[in-house]
Amino acid sequence: MSGIILLLTQALIYFGVMATLFRLRHAMGLGAFLCALGVMHFLETYLAAVFFIQLPFGLLSPGSTVLFSGKLAIILMFYIREDAEAVRQPIYGLLIGNFLMVALVLTLRLYGAPVSLPGYNPDLVLIDEMGALMIWGTSLLFIDAIAIILLYEKLHTLLPRSVVLRAGVSLALILTFDQVGFFIGLHYIAGTPWDALAGGWIAKMGAALVYSALMGLYLSVLERDTAETAPLPLSDIFHKLTYRRKYEELLGTSGRDALTGALTRERFDSVGLAMLGRAVAMRRPLTLALVDVDHFKSINDRYGHIAGDEVLTRIVECLRAEMRAEDRIFRYGGEEFVVLCENMPHPAAIAYAERLRASVQRTLSVEFAAAPTVSIGLATYPDDAASMRDLIAHADRHLYEAKRLGRDRVVGNVG
Repeated sequence: MSGIILLLTQALIYFGVMATLFRLRHAMGLGAFLCALGVMHFLETYLAAVFFIQLPFGLLSPGSTVLFSGKLAIILMFYIREDAEAVRQPIYGLLIGNFLMVALVLTLRLYGAPVSLPGYNPDLVLIDEMGALMIWGTSLLFIDAIAIILLYEKLHTLLPRSVVLRAGVSLALILTFDQVGFFIGLHYIAGTPWDALAGGWIAKMGAALVYSALMGLYLSVLERDTAETAPLPLSDIFHKLTYRRKYEELLGTSGRDALTGALTRERFDSVGLAMLGRAVAMRRPLTLALVDVDHFKSINDRYGHIAGDEVLTRIVECLRAEMRAEDRIFRYGGEEFVVLCENMPHPAAIAYAERLRASVQRTLSVEFAAAPTVSIGLATYPDDAASMRDLIAHADRHLYEAKRLGRDRVVGNVG
């Protein structure tokens, strides 16, 4: 019984610290969370190789049962609350960092035997075994991390309403695969006895149950207001996780409109939800400004499409000149743009939008014979709406009102 209590205590400490760092990601950044996630791998592997406890159902290692299972659960929770593009950063960081650690240790072997110090004798055999296990374990972790995310999304069709159940089933299946795979390496590299296979598997099934319950508690208590986004096709998730879509394409060419340089509608669908999630988590406002170029069709018809393209490009440049560094602008449609502003109360957002409108009118009236102007409709979370879809709809109603009133104006009154 004391062994089970020990494992549960470790699991609670591990998950509690990692969940706290994850919760604080919007306030202090992801750096602390990712560093804490990464530095544990050597300890996990070391304990999995040399430290075992005997429980009634078999032999097991806390390093594998608690620490490794916990890491996989945290990676899955990271994906659930962020996205594939964010979670692939620690996945690849762990892969490269652990391989680098092994490579650096191997270079030390080129020196030969180290100098003996009184009372200390470096165990190079253990270092060699640990290096082999690190490579094997890291490779399995890379496969496990991608597989558990894909499996979690695959289960969405079978279990659409239960995040906890999906997480638990995904953890149980992937931990089963990992237990068999890692034990093979342990047995042939470190000579671990076969009875640790069954004992470790039973313990990992318990870990899947405990960690999925803790994930459910965390998500329901601390991030309960963050809605789950619609699932993407598995091929899209796989391409993002494995960099089959290049990073430059995700954040560069395919992420930005080729004409204006604004972020694309596709990026709005992902970045916008992430920004709204932060606003919900931090209980801060998020303002959405829907910007439409007035009489744009007549500009194209009278001056030509080349002039129309130049107008769109200069409008984005004017808007950017007035925007804060943390604000984001997206090309939402042909001549429609969305500006997202975090932590800006609604009265301040109206004044901000007026500066955007005035900048366009003041600058472009001098540069273009058409004297282009823009109309802007505003909506702010949580005053106007609680979801991104409703924010867009609310801002669109205000934009329609701005056009009805004569264009070249901002409408953002609540109600």
